[in-house]
Formats: sequence, C-alpha cells, structure tokens
Amino acid sequence: MGCIKSKENKSPAIKYTPENPTEPVNTSAGHYGVEHATAATTSSTKGASANFNSLSMTPFGGSSGVTPFGGASSSFSVVPSSYPTSLTGGVTIFVALYDYEARTTEDLSFKKGERFQIINNTEGDWWEARSIATGKNGYIPSNYVAPADSIQAEEWYFGKMGRKDAERLLLNPGNQRGIFLVRESETTKGAYSLSIRDWDEVRGDNVKHYKIRKLDNGGYYITTRAQFDTLQKLVKHYTEHADGLCHKLTTVCPTVKPQTQGLAKDAWEIPRESLRLEVKLGQGCFGEVWMGTWNGTTKVAIKTLKPGTMMPEAFLQEAQIMKKLRHDKLVPLYAVVSEEPIYIVTEFMSKGSLLDFLKEGDGKYLKLPQLVDMAAQIADGMAYIERMNYIHRDLRAANILVGENLVCKIADFGLARLIEDNEYTARQGAKFPIKWTAPEAALYGRFTIKSDVWSFGILQTELVTKGRVPYPEVLSSIPSNHIVAHNHL
Repeated sequence: MGCIKSKENKSPAIKYTPENPTEPVNTSAGHYGVEHATAATTSSTKGASANFNSLSMTPFGGSSGVTPFGGASSSFSVVPSSYPTSLTGGVTIFVALYDYEARTTEDLSFKKGERFQIINNTEGDWWEARSIATGKNGYIPSNYVAPADSIQAEEWYFGKMGRKDAERLLLNPGNQRGIFLVRESETTKGAYSLSIRDWDEVRGDNVKHYKIRKLDNGGYYITTRAQFDTLQKLVKHYTEHADGLCHKLTTVCPTVKPQTQGLAKDAWEIPRESLRLEVKLGQGCFGEVWMGTWNGTTKVAIKTLKPGTMMPEAFLQEAQIMKKLRHDKLVPLYAVVSEEPIYIVTEFMSKGSLLDFLKEGDGKYLKLPQLVDMAAQIADGMAYIERMNYIHRDLRAANILVGENLVCKIADFGLARLIEDNEYTARQGAKFPIKWTAPEAALYGRFTIKSDVWSFGILQTELVTKGRVPYPEVLSSIPSNHIVAHNHL
C-alpha cells in the first residue's frame, strides 16, 4: 500500500478514554473519499484535471451511493455518476477495483489493479477509457475504478457506508476476529470510522467502531498519543499493534462486486433476441418472472407481461419511473423490451421474494435482530421513495427481494405513481391488495405516503410471523370486494 511504518509507541496498551470517544458498539449480526490522491495527466494535457481529493465516494459506484448489497439511507444515497464530469481538460489515471468481463464489443475486459487513462467521463455511468497495459480503448463501468494512488483505491476503504451495513459485512459467517474496514463517519463530517469484528464471552461476535479524527494539519488519530500523516499509515500501525484497540487489524473485510449501473452503455431498449429465459421463478395475473441471461454474458431477472396487460406507452412511463429511482435498497431496472409481449429486465436477487424466503427458505430460522435489520433496510428504501415524492402502493413481503447477506430490496413499481399534491386517487375499478391497504385507500382510493406506512406496518407482521397471511382469523372467509363495498374492515 506504499505505507511507511510509523514510530512505535512503547507505552502500555490501554483502552481509549473519553478524550477520544468511540462510536457506540452495536453487537447485532446482521471505495470512497480521497486523501492525498495523485491525479496524473499526460504531457499533452493543458489545464488542470479534476481534483479528486475533494470527493466523497463509495466503492460501489456513487458519490454517496451503492452498497455491496446491492444508496441513501443513513448509509447511502442516490447514485448519479461516480465522479465529476469535468475531465475535458485532461486524461486522468484510474485503477480497477474489481475484475470485469466485457459484455459487448464496445466494453473493455480488465483485471483488478489494471490502470486506465480516462478519455471521456461525461456520459454518466460508463466511461470511455484506454487500458495502459493493452492500449485498447472501450467503455468501463465507472463504479469499478478509482483514482490511482488514492485512498479510494485502498481495499480497506469502503466510503460512505452505514454502521449496520458495515456490521452485516463484518459479521458474515467465516469472518474472523480482527477483520476490519474503514468508512466515513456518519456523525462527524470529515472524520472516519474504523470498524472491527471482535469477540467476547458476554456479547459473542460483535463489531466495535472507533472514530478516526482529522487534525488541523491534515493528520489522523484515534487517540491523541498516536498520530499519523495519512490514513494508510494509521491502518498499517494498527495491523502491527493493537495499541488500545479491541484487537489488532488482521485482514480486510471481503466485499461483493457491485452491480453496474445498467447492462452496458446505451443498453436501455434492447432486442428480445438478446435475452434467454432459463428458469421460471414465478407467475401472477399479469405475467411471469424468469431468471435469464442477457447477451450471453449477464445473469438478470426478466419480468414478462401478458399481451394487453398495459399499453406500451403506460409501460414506458412505468419504466422511466423505475429508471429514475436509484438506491441500494431498490431493485434497479437494467433494460426493457417495449414491444408486446413487454419484458422488464432487472437485477437478479438470488434468494427470491421475502415472502418465500420467510416461509420456505433460510428465513425460517432468522432471529429477531436479523428481522429488525431487514425491516430497517426496507424502511430505508421507502424513505428514499418518499424523498423522491413517489408512493409505492403495493408494499408487502411478496414485493421485497432478498439477496446474499440478508440484503433486502424493494421491487415491483408497477403501482408506483408520482405524487405532486401528496395524494393519489385510484381510478374506479383499480385493483390493490386489500389486506395491506390503509382504510382511506381501500375505502376511497386515496393513496399517500401515509398509506405506504400502513402497508409497511402489515409487512412487519409478515416478518415476525415468518410470512403468515395478515388477519387470518378475520379475513379468511370475507371477499375483498365485500369489505370495500360495505365501508368497514
């Protein structure tokens, strides 16, 4: 990492005192800010290139963006473009954080550690780059690279990640005591947090969080008696000595390769022939859901709609909603086939729907802390939907998808609508899930974010009952149209 061994402090190891308060410990189970970055340019460059030292980025592709779980939470926010679009004055050197296999003839395949000259980053999520190793030009996903020789390029730096997301990663089975990561502090601007997996007889496996403060002169410290010029030197020191921490740093926390923003550059309306339907995952009144492959390279989920389900114009409106909403707790829309039968292509979530996961999968064995964490993830995504002035209208366990590491994402925006006056009145005859629907929405067709909150409450009962149908005793024998027609529940 180019680190220089810091001067060893021979004083006895002690636990940190209130002069350097740590963030509180959370024991439930459940790359990017730049410092001393060097943005190199070619000799032919005129003018200054973008200053990446002022950025606050994540390794998962965004200025405050995406987690390895697949943005804005206390943890993350919407992901626009990974870096500023101001590289018109020069070519900057970036380094690959992950391996990537080209999906189209315009993409570049590359290995982790490979270096690039960025030629054009003005087109959002896919940048035109030249591999220094091969000399080839092509497009690369912007959230797979970071400025060379910067903190962003350090494996241990996870950027704007929340406490719960950090704990979920560190507490994964197979991780050992001392595994760690560094992230931005949630509570103190300009500071960082060191999160370490620990173990003790009282708590068992848990995660401890230490605040890394910044000195006025640019140095860093956890305790004032041990100060370092750079974050790299601080991390190197604590990998060699616990020096007051719960345990010395052992290995960097493994991360999950992030999803790209879209399948490839300009891959939005795609030909049906580029998709192969492989495994049927489910079906409903309006169509089917399949696991499939795009372009022979990329695993995706494909939602097929029966002809006549909706007009192509209405579908494209829905697709634009899904495309606009970007958050790490929402299932991203990759592409569409806009001619009937309509196809919607999204991220594939390996564990399926939350409902099936709770009833038939490993979710049957989850304890309350894990269930609470899943509810918090869903609330995180719904808070983002509210901030974007949308409502969901169909929030329930069947429309939440589960991935690795108990990551939850909100899916099925078929009923989502943009609300300009904070209220949406459903057209007469519109269908909606009565058992999850708030009284004012069920009786009068008025939907607001408050009716989504009601649905979220019902979803929580699905969580704690491991997928049981809501109101089983009261509603099992009463048809939905009877309830609405007689104005009572």
